[in-house]
Amino acid sequence: TIIESGIDIPNANTIIICEADRMGLAQLHQLRGRVGRYKHRAYAWLLLPQSRSVSPVAGKRLKAIEEYSQLGAGFRIALRDLEIRGAGNILGAEQSGHINTVGYELYCKLLGEAVKRLKNEPIEQEPQTVIDPGFAAYIPKRYIHSDRQRMEVYRRLATAPRPQDIDQLNRELRDLFGPAPEQVTLTLELARIRLLASRWNIQSIIVQKPDVIFTFADGANATDLFARYPGTVRIPDPRTVHLRLEKNYFEPPTLLALLRKLFRG
Repeated sequence: TIIESGIDIPNANTIIICEADRMGLAQLHQLRGRVGRYKHRAYAWLLLPQSRSVSPVAGKRLKAIEEYSQLGAGFRIALRDLEIRGAGNILGAEQSGHINTVGYELYCKLLGEAVKRLKNEPIEQEPQTVIDPGFAAYIPKRYIHSDRQRMEVYRRLATAPRPQDIDQLNRELRDLFGPAPEQVTLTLELARIRLLASRWNIQSIIVQKPDVIFTFADGANATDLFARYPGTVRIPDPRTVHLRLEKNYFEPPTLLALLRKLFRG
């Protein structure tokens, strides 16, 4: 539907869906998400026809959409959709506990690695950049009260494969909880920078004033990245770079903006 595809009316507080039993679970979830933005209480009315009975499968879909309405519901709904439609043994009921524990993206990654081991194929190790920025970045409880919902956000940040996925999470948080405080903004930006740094095979970024210390898995990347940087750079060994900064650059927003510009050129 055109509404499902992205029409956004932030102050709309009610949506009425006729013949809801004819729609898929993902459609219902997307349609419901078009209302109830930010702090506005909203209502989704799912209307069913009197002239025919609802099939058992449609009944399960409607029950699922009623049950899952919190942050991260898209993941839960996807699992329920798999359960309703059937997805074989690997993604079916016997294995759903594993997906539920680690998340769909990480589960697929682990599954792919297991298949490669069985085939004696090499497994590519993706670099995971560790960042110690010298300041605290977290999601405060006053912004997201539920411990479970905060953990869900942290999980999505840790497993996001692309900066666009973090941008999508940021939009969801704004819709559900309102404008993010500075700590949340810093947390999201750190996650974006971690992904950008991983593309350069950077193992760690550690702030030790007045330096920011970069450790690379490959010395060639260190030379390429800082070749165009006009600031003070010291390279004690091929895999380590010390970037000397003025005091004002260590303000959290300024530091993160500098790192993002560095990685994006």
